[in-house]
Amino acid sequence: MSQAVCAGAMMTCSFGAAPSALVVLPMNRTMAGGPPMANIMDNKPFLNVPPFGVCSSPANPNVASKIPIPPPGVIKPQPCTPCTVAPWVPGAPTVMVGNMPALTSTSKLMCMWGGVIQIVVPGQFTVQTP
Repeated sequence: MSQAVCAGAMMTCSFGAAPSALVVLPMNRTMAGGPPMANIMDNKPFLNVPPFGVCSSPANPNVASKIPIPPPGVIKPQPCTPCTVAPWVPGAPTVMVGNMPALTSTSKLMCMWGGVIQIVVPGQFTVQTP
């Protein structure tokens, strides 16, 4: 069993330099030990997923534009701009939050620049999901 994820959960990105806190709006009216619970559609860049400091992914156009032309180029990290278009996977298929599967501590979110975003602290420790 994994933990249910709620507002304030700490996340990391494989190409980001700093952790970030998940933002969950209270419109689903489902709480997990106090804070609002998240579902798999809480994936909107800047609204739900704030930046992770600086990004070092060469797939990010901002980073790629700063790599010197003569090889070997040195990657110079640039400000993070999360680009998440798909939902978190997998969710908890038997636990619904706002008619969508609940977000769990084992769920992952892909950034279009190649980063894998994962939950490191779920924001609460009392509610578990199957």
